[in-house]
Amino acid sequence: MRAERPSRFAQMSRRAAITGAALAAMALSACGGNKGGSAEGDMALGAPDGTKVTVVEYASVTCGHCALWQQNTWPAFKAKYVDTNKVRYVFRELPTPPVDVATAGFLVARCAGDDKYFQVVHQLLATQQEMVTGSPRDWLLRTAQAAGMNEQQFADCVSDRDAVAALEQRIQQAQAQGVTGTPAFFVNEQEVITPGSSEGPSLADLSTAIDAELAK
Repeated sequence: MRAERPSRFAQMSRRAAITGAALAAMALSACGGNKGGSAEGDMALGAPDGTKVTVVEYASVTCGHCALWQQNTWPAFKAKYVDTNKVRYVFRELPTPPVDVATAGFLVARCAGDDKYFQVVHQLLATQQEMVTGSPRDWLLRTAQAAGMNEQQFADCVSDRDAVAALEQRIQQAQAQGVTGTPAFFVNEQEVITPGSSEGPSLADLSTAIDAELAK
């Protein structure tokens, strides 16, 4: 994913741009990791906390491989395990280049509210190419408006210092656990990898890990 047009995006939030530079310095890889369990700020679907199997995904709305996993694997994974409440699916945010854009995208998802969080994240991943071919700010604004926010609310959202600080804390927690990039997947704290795949594990490999845990 190329990190172009930072100056065009920076006009929407000087704070977001500064934070993006700081996060980039943390050396997250451009587009797997270590850990499952629970963490503050987790966003989850499916079974409740404490269920037998938890699947954690670390991803970024600007990571092309993350977008491919959502397109190619998420629908079947969701239908098989999330919609049936067989697992608790946890999504954790790890901004990747262009980091300032990813940071703002996650802020928008949070501002949209818990009930629309995944809607915003999935919409950003599904329309990610618009970030590359057009204006990142316009791409994010359109997504925010689709979630019910006006332009002023959008501007306030992406310049919220407290929200940025909370995201930075979540990133630091992930790094402390050994997660180095996206996408990264863990089933009950065991990383699942499909050899040769850069877009995350296949449904078959996830199923093997999940079903083994469910059978215990």
